[in-house]
Amino acid sequence: MSKKHTIIRGTLILTSVGFLCRIMGFFYRIFLSHTFGEEGVGLYQLVFPVFAFALSFTCAGLETAISRTVARKVSLHKQNEAREILLLGIMISSVTSFLSLLLVQKYASPLSIYLLGDARCELLLVIFSYALPFASIHCCVMGYCYGLKQTKIPAISQLIEQISRILCVFVLYYIFSKKLTNIPIAIAAIGLVFGEFISTIYALQALQKQNTTILYPFPNFLTLKLRIRELIPLSLPLTANRVVLNLLQSIEAVSIPGSLKLYNHSTAEALRIYGVLTGMALPCILFPSAITSSISIMLMPTVAEIQAVCDFKKLQNLLHKVLSTCFLLGLFCCLFFLIFGKIIGRLLFDSTLAGDFLITLSWICPFLYVNSSLQSVINGLGKTSSTFFINMLGLFIRIGSVFFAIPSFGIKGYLWGLLISQLSICLFSGILLWKYLYSSLNTK
Repeated sequence: MSKKHTIIRGTLILTSVGFLCRIMGFFYRIFLSHTFGEEGVGLYQLVFPVFAFALSFTCAGLETAISRTVARKVSLHKQNEAREILLLGIMISSVTSFLSLLLVQKYASPLSIYLLGDARCELLLVIFSYALPFASIHCCVMGYCYGLKQTKIPAISQLIEQISRILCVFVLYYIFSKKLTNIPIAIAAIGLVFGEFISTIYALQALQKQNTTILYPFPNFLTLKLRIRELIPLSLPLTANRVVLNLLQSIEAVSIPGSLKLYNHSTAEALRIYGVLTGMALPCILFPSAITSSISIMLMPTVAEIQAVCDFKKLQNLLHKVLSTCFLLGLFCCLFFLIFGKIIGRLLFDSTLAGDFLITLSWICPFLYVNSSLQSVINGLGKTSSTFFINMLGLFIRIGSVFFAIPSFGIKGYLWGLLISQLSICLFSGILLWKYLYSSLNTK
């Protein structure tokens, strides 16, 4: 199968499952908003930055490094070495995730009080920490599958994770509703852990069924040493980048409610606005990105293979088709949310505020959808430090809007910062790729 057909087939599979999962996620979020209220959703969303930051230590860089290394190994017909890369990744992520679990649980109280500003987050942090080992191993398996450009296991495991999470929460809600008047938002965190556990078990079993020798025999010490020399130099910069970026994203996220208080909002009102933005409006804007995310996942290993054979003309043609498709999708979504934003907010979430956010956020769609593909290509070319600095620029713009624009203009100041941030990332990523292609085509 040609590279073009492989990308199209993999994208279609991931996109179909992605849309299905997001549709289920929409109904799930509607259930959460009606069951726990906007403040409860805000409290739940407030814990995610800490979880993402802890996860960045364990597997964020490893998944990309495994994907790129496996793609290169397979193109050189070194399948056994690709298997060893996977096992090494699982071993490293298992150790780091267990350490992260212990640290989060030990410091859950001070993190909830001093960082998140709400003691109610302590229980949520403890529950979330149990998802770290499963999520880390799952990421390594997904990176291996993406490196092979095989999407069946990632797609099904994504579906299983979503279904398991939702069913678990519904069952717990049914049980607690018979005994309690106020049902705790903690059941949503339990559902997340259960979903990660089930999907990880499935992914490992499916991989083992596909290849009975994939998980054993375990490589000896000398072989591991060789694979470490290949994987670690690539994964460490990626992990460091993700850790720094997630740290800044965490600062950005947890500072929004505090900055809203400076705009004369109460604690409950600040959490309500934060919950509507992150738990209702942004998921709607990100819904069509199931397509662009799927393209990005399939694009990175393909770009790595094209770069290996120095076929830059093919790379240029591929980029033209992919980026134009993503931009046109973004324009369509921009118009859709501008026209139907208020209606969506009222019908789905019974929130006029969500509708207002959707109209403002609609302008970022063309840049947001293009950026995921641009950065996937840059990572596929091995220029991970470039994506780091470009993302840093975008984050500093958003953080600046949190600390300086929100106290003066309210949440609209942050939304403007989001637009400027995505526009800047798109501009600098495009310039970087244009320069790379121009120099490569002229020196060939």
